[in-house]
Amino acid sequence: MGDPDEVPDVFDPRIYASGIPHDRFRALRDRAPVARQDEPEILGWPAGPGFWAVTRHADVVRVLKDSGTYSSHLGATQIRDPDPADLPFVRRMMLNQDPPAQGRLRRLVSRAFTPGRIERFTVTARDRARELLAAAFADGGEVDLVRAVTDDYALLNLTDLLGVPASDRGLLHTWTERVIAYQDPDEPPVLDAEGRPVNPRSPAMLAEMFGYAQELAAHKRAHPADDVMSVLAASELDDAELEMFFFLLTVAGNDTVRSAAPGGILALAEHPAQQRNLWAGEVPMDTAVDELLRVHPPVLSFRRTAAQDTELAGRRIRAGDKVVVFHASANHDERVFVDPHRLDLARTPNPHVSFGDGPHVCLGAHFARLQLRVLYEETRAACGGLILAGPPRRLVSNFVNGIKSLPVRPLEPSAPRS
Repeated sequence: MGDPDEVPDVFDPRIYASGIPHDRFRALRDRAPVARQDEPEILGWPAGPGFWAVTRHADVVRVLKDSGTYSSHLGATQIRDPDPADLPFVRRMMLNQDPPAQGRLRRLVSRAFTPGRIERFTVTARDRARELLAAAFADGGEVDLVRAVTDDYALLNLTDLLGVPASDRGLLHTWTERVIAYQDPDEPPVLDAEGRPVNPRSPAMLAEMFGYAQELAAHKRAHPADDVMSVLAASELDDAELEMFFFLLTVAGNDTVRSAAPGGILALAEHPAQQRNLWAGEVPMDTAVDELLRVHPPVLSFRRTAAQDTELAGRRIRAGDKVVVFHASANHDERVFVDPHRLDLARTPNPHVSFGDGPHVCLGAHFARLQLRVLYEETRAACGGLILAGPPRRLVSNFVNGIKSLPVRPLEPSAPRS
């Protein structure tokens, strides 16, 4: 980073292809915990006005909890500004609203995420993990865990919860890929009629998904079942709100586990002693799941917009300024976590912010933890654990902490079930 007064860049999505830039985050936490960041033209996207990067745990939590000062509604929650014409549309989503409107939507949808409904999916998730792992490691050789196991595991669990017919599940995968991988040059770009990059969250790009959501809701009203879409279809949500919830659940509900699962396995493979302790039952699985989420948060950053002039960590922030919290940095803040770069599966307390905080804390956190716990338990049962067979390939994104490929081999190709 050269000059000690230089503010390191944590915006460029290409940085994250090499992993979380811990050295840059540490420099910001120590020297400039609320730091001005440029927003240059990158990967065909036009330059933006810049933003404040928030990297210390206490400041990240403060921003996430104070929706009156740091709004999700004013400019939505992605670093890049949406097209002004799209902003009213984007604001329909709960993620891009502030209390009290956000609270109303959250209460309506939380009825679908009852503990009982989520727990009933445990058996299904466990059977699916067993089937995918058994098929992946049938010959005891090297596999890409992402392609062979974790992508399908996350998607199929989500579609079960939503109540999406098996014949339509490929559609959800396509829509998710389009939305989360748009910054990655390895992925097909989303272009408008003139061949220019277009935001995959724009109305035109989501029309197909929204049309499907309405068709599925109509089917659920006629044939209700024990699934989330049946609950949403019978709720007080209007058409636009239902469409946005389907989008949010499809993308966020899928990608949380899709990103966290290979990230957790990678961390275990890189720390064989910790992996052995976990498989030996020396560490509570629930505690381990949270530590793996801390070191590999599924989401790297979220944006807010200052609703008024304010001050944060000694920096004056003007109304209208973009304020971006970095979860991965907060999760490694030495002021909160002892030896934060050490994987400690028994770490407690563990106040990570991988699921956010405040009014927007992840609605599906319990469902995500359940899926991760089951997958790790079944990985141990299937093959005694995993070892790396090559370096991972990571998503080019400053938003999703994704892993595109994770080559692994079974620790014990013929491990007995226990």
